[in-house]
Amino acid sequence: MTVLCVRFQLPPMYETALPGLLGLLEGFTPVVQALPPDGALADLRGAERYFGRTALELASVIRVRALALHGVDCVIGAGPGPMLARMAQRDARPGRTRAVAAEEVREFLAGQPVVALPGVGTRTARTLCEYGLDTLGRVAAAPLSTLQRLVGARAGRELHEKANGMDRGRVVPDAVSLPHSRLRPGGGTTLLATERPFTRDELDPGRHRRALLSAAEELGGRLRALDQVCRSLTLTVRYAGLPHSRPGPSGGTPDATTRTRTLPEPTAHSPALTTVAYGMYEALGLQRARVRAIALRAEGLAPAERASHQLTFDPVDEKVRRIEEVADRARAKFGPRAVMPGTLAA
Repeated sequence: MTVLCVRFQLPPMYETALPGLLGLLEGFTPVVQALPPDGALADLRGAERYFGRTALELASVIRVRALALHGVDCVIGAGPGPMLARMAQRDARPGRTRAVAAEEVREFLAGQPVVALPGVGTRTARTLCEYGLDTLGRVAAAPLSTLQRLVGARAGRELHEKANGMDRGRVVPDAVSLPHSRLRPGGGTTLLATERPFTRDELDPGRHRRALLSAAEELGGRLRALDQVCRSLTLTVRYAGLPHSRPGPSGGTPDATTRTRTLPEPTAHSPALTTVAYGMYEALGLQRARVRAIALRAEGLAPAERASHQLTFDPVDEKVRRIEEVADRARAKFGPRAVMPGTLAA
């Protein structure tokens, strides 16, 4: 068991705490992959040798530190690979690590419903169940040719391998970005997050858009300060609900909605981020929704020097970008509120 899947039990409206918790995991291994909004994968192969402890022992230390330093409990699954660790985490309970050893893989998978396998959607599961392949044990016993006829050649082979416990996935390390931290040289994808909670459940769409504008402006400024651009933007809208309610793995529950959109081109340009954020918000079609908080995440960060920008003949766009550069210098010298959109200054 060398891979951990950790889900932090973050209260609602505390999604922005994830980067700090990922930093905690990086104290044990540099091979950490974020699973927003509240989880991560950690490959402990090198950490087991370095610390002289097993993955289960390190999982206990991680839980204790998360509670002591951040006041956050976590649910942890452990397995030989990312797929099995994620499946084990779903069976785990707070305070205990659900571990699947290499010799237990077939037994663990056999009784699992087919939909529990990562990558198997509702449509594929329905097709398999129509032919009596409703558990992974039955899928593993089915001939490869049968699975390929049902779901396709490539998907059938992957399904057959996964059902038999062959986990070819790997943990793709992220560089964790905090508001005042430096990126690791040569680091992979990163994320930045910010959140705008309301003092009361907010019905006014105008105030929702103002919160989006403020969040996009902050993310753009932080990206430019780090000389980074982002490839995608994620919007989370949290509604009035029970205090303990949390979003599910798909990001959508009655109390929260999450949407992600890939940007037309990697950017740190605040107006571009704002436009995408507004588009995602409008697509939700909220009517008289009581919103408790709005969060934005910039994901898939990369060095700005490697990004390309589609040149335009629009003088307004070039003027806005020059003004943005001047505004950044003013904020760096006089503070973050030295220059801001007029809507936010009101």
